[in-house]
Amino acid sequence: MHRLLRSALALVALAFAAAPALAELRTQSITYQHDGVELEGFLVWDASKATAQAPQPGVVVCHEWWGNSQYAHERAKKLAELGYVAFALDLYGKGKLTGDAKQAQAWSGELYGNVELLRGRAKAGYDVLAKQPQVDATRIAAIGYCMGGTVALELARAGAPLRAIVPFHASKLSSLGTADDNARITATITVCHGGDDAFVSTEELAKFVAEMKAAKLDYQFLSYAGAVHSFTNRDADKYGIPGVAYDAKADARSWEHMKLALAEAFVQVSKR
Repeated sequence: MHRLLRSALALVALAFAAAPALAELRTQSITYQHDGVELEGFLVWDASKATAQAPQPGVVVCHEWWGNSQYAHERAKKLAELGYVAFALDLYGKGKLTGDAKQAQAWSGELYGNVELLRGRAKAGYDVLAKQPQVDATRIAAIGYCMGGTVALELARAGAPLRAIVPFHASKLSSLGTADDNARITATITVCHGGDDAFVSTEELAKFVAEMKAAKLDYQFLSYAGAVHSFTNRDADKYGIPGVAYDAKADARSWEHMKLALAEAFVQVSKR
């Protein structure tokens, strides 16, 4: 009996010794400014991996049209668990968060109607992340959800030196400015799109593909059968908006595709 007990304890000890170190997630709310507007972003990182002595790649998280919500923060935390330093930027202003579609449409419309403002607001968030001591500023990517997917692309079109862009269920993929702006994109692009997303016309998809080909960019377009708009958000159904719903399979698959895109982009840079 004692021999069996000693053997069991030894196995437990070996298991603990072999287990990877637990993540030490740290979060920080950061207030910053753009064009006279006070903004508040959410920074998260794993302190056991990302330090000033060992800076790690960063990922900008661009939120949905509701604002810089808990959803964006949770996605940032998931990225930090992967070892990245994530920053959920703020596009509207500190405290501007809503669950009302009309208000969200009004706020997002202000940005869509002023591409320079939208790009500048996104670049301000990028700059906050890039200057963090635990971030390798040569390896930064951007992801975004719905409106945020569009913002991630526009951030690249503004000239931010991104390594990868992953838009999830973005309603606008082609340039908000001119097609020539795509020449500023330095990133690989992985579009995660709902196959039944009625918010995006076939004409818009064709325009995006044409722009990518013309600019000779490294892109891939992934379509998830049956998925509709906002397929990554577990709370999507509660808004009662036709054509908006969560899809667990598409959510899981698109996250894995994002992981591959980030890993590929960051590894390529590290080998240079």
